Amino acid sequence: MKSPRLIFMTAAVAALAAAGVTALLVNIFERKQEARETSFRVVELNDEIDDAAVWGKNFPFQYDSYLRTVDQTRTRYGGSEAIQRTPTGADPRSIVAQSRLEEDPRLKTMWNGYAFAVDFREERGHAYMLEDQTFTERQNVVTQPGTCMHCHASVYLPYKRLGRGDLIAGFEAMNKMPYKEARPLVEHPVTCIDCHDPSNMKLRVTRPGFIEGMREYKAAQGVPNYDVNASATHQEMRSFVCGQCHVEYYFKGSEKRLTYPWTKGLKADEILSYYEENGFKDWTHADTGAPALKAQHPEFEMWNQGIHAKSGVTCADCHMPYVRQGAMKVTDHHVRSPLLNINNSCQVCHNWPEQELLDRVHTIQDRTYKMRNTAMDALVELIGDLKLARSNGTSVTAVTAAQASQRRAQFLLDFIEAENSMGFHAPQEAMRILGLSIEHTRQGQRALLVR
Repeated sequence: MKSPRLIFMTAAVAALAAAGVTALLVNIFERKQEARETSFRVVELNDEIDDAAVWGKNFPFQYDSYLRTVDQTRTRYGGSEAIQRTPTGADPRSIVAQSRLEEDPRLKTMWNGYAFAVDFREERGHAYMLEDQTFTERQNVVTQPGTCMHCHASVYLPYKRLGRGDLIAGFEAMNKMPYKEARPLVEHPVTCIDCHDPSNMKLRVTRPGFIEGMREYKAAQGVPNYDVNASATHQEMRSFVCGQCHVEYYFKGSEKRLTYPWTKGLKADEILSYYEENGFKDWTHADTGAPALKAQHPEFEMWNQGIHAKSGVTCADCHMPYVRQGAMKVTDHHVRSPLLNINNSCQVCHNWPEQELLDRVHTIQDRTYKMRNTAMDALVELIGDLKLARSNGTSVTAVTAAQASQRRAQFLLDFIEAENSMGFHAPQEAMRILGLSIEHTRQGQRALLVR
């Protein structure tokens, strides 16, 4: 016969076990509920709210990481160190990024006569995109148009207001304004509303330049009337929302309409062919008289040529990877280099040590940078040769041919220079483009030998 004490202990153990199992089941249930509730409905969002802080009340985890885009961290070939400066009435910034012109004075030679030869700095995080555009010295060199707002501000709502509900009409109206007239119409750098539909949080493209650019690009491939917001998959949108701004573009006509030159394709030489056909130039080079082109930041175009794009890996997969917040999986809105977040960005797919992955990236970037320097030295030599040729009686025919070569060589080199991965997005394509640049430089120098 069992003793009362043994019976009591057995019952106590059973009760504790039951309580533990119950607590575990409750915890599991709560976590499952938590995972289903990916937002907190604190405020009602709509298409009239462009302040990220308001959206952040419903999406605190995403907002917390978005706020971290103020971070300034240098990688080997990108990012920015915080450089202290004394604020002035004209420029109240106390911190800026380091000057690329001081790092590499050859850039001044390449861009001589253009505003970028006066002020060009390392890119900072999205938090600074509006103020750095507002206070760049380039504003004092040329009268920049309101078109610049397209990628440097949260412009969806200002476009809608300016166009009285018509996004395209507002876009067209702001393009025609001087920058300083358009600046008071915008308030924020890129925010939630620029990439998300407030009614359901689906990704959306809000930039007219990309909407029109993709339509023209698809039309050239035989797909008429392509509507990116209606036809793109969710995974495609995870790159398209970034491609709204991280692209090559130009200001078309007197109305300064922002245009993506994609009708011949997305490759650098296809874009160059587009410019050659329509005769566009950004400026006339001060030393050589060449009708020069300035490449912008063609990350989207270069990514499209690389293995990640071919494998279905998007911009967000690497620059805004998923992270765990309790039971929830959320997108990290601390947009930054994957090299600063290898565990979440790279090791999800690549099961190798972090240092090995970093070394592989640096190998690609070091090789690209070396070839970039070779192309840059060659171009600077051609510019010097052309400058001399214009003063020593070299024939107009020879000078004109060399100017055309400089234009081509310079744009192709600048395509890699302006693209912020130092070749990593598409290593073989980057080398191909730099090789073409060097070839055009050689042709320009050869043209000057014929007097």
